[in-house]
Amino acid sequence: MKLILVRHGETYWNEERRVQGGGSDTELSKTGVKQAHKLATFLKNDNIVAIISSPLKRAVSTAEAIASHHQLPVEIDGGLKELGVGELEGLSLSNLSTTFSQFLMQWWREGGAERLPGGESLIELQERSWATIEHLLAQHKDEIVVAVSHYFVILAIILKALDLPLEYFTKFKVDPGSVSILEFEDNGTRLVAFNDTSYQGL
Repeated sequence: MKLILVRHGETYWNEERRVQGGGSDTELSKTGVKQAHKLATFLKNDNIVAIISSPLKRAVSTAEAIASHHQLPVEIDGGLKELGVGELEGLSLSNLSTTFSQFLMQWWREGGAERLPGGESLIELQERSWATIEHLLAQHKDEIVVAVSHYFVILAIILKALDLPLEYFTKFKVDPGSVSILEFEDNGTRLVAFNDTSYQGL
């Protein structure tokens, strides 16, 4: 299976640098809408057989733009929802309290193993998102599938697919509207594209 992992287009919260987790159903900004349409054009010639999306609006809107070129429905899967960040939801990164800032720095250094206050851990996120990928692998062994999701979900899936430790998430960055591609084959899985935003300049 060729899995095209898409991070949703930019939202106003991305622009404002606010914590945007699974509890925030934010919509695409004007920039995000443009990214989604350019992304849809970029992928229109791929022989995509299924488009799966997180239930959050920012992901669904991005997925719908892609689907418009393929006459496919957008399938919603809660396993692709962003990390539950609990009490951090909606907070400005520049205005975090000292306590939260210290906690986040420690959480980052320790690879996200601890559950966020009122939220979930990266381990929990990886378990639920990987269950979605296993389902897709069973259904679409030799086909091309698009999964539209979020920052931490995409990193968790890629690290699991490549058998890399989850704490490596701190070494990677996934931009809004970016494309990453995994190829699952009998002899192993390869990452053939990562954080590709080249289409945005077209």
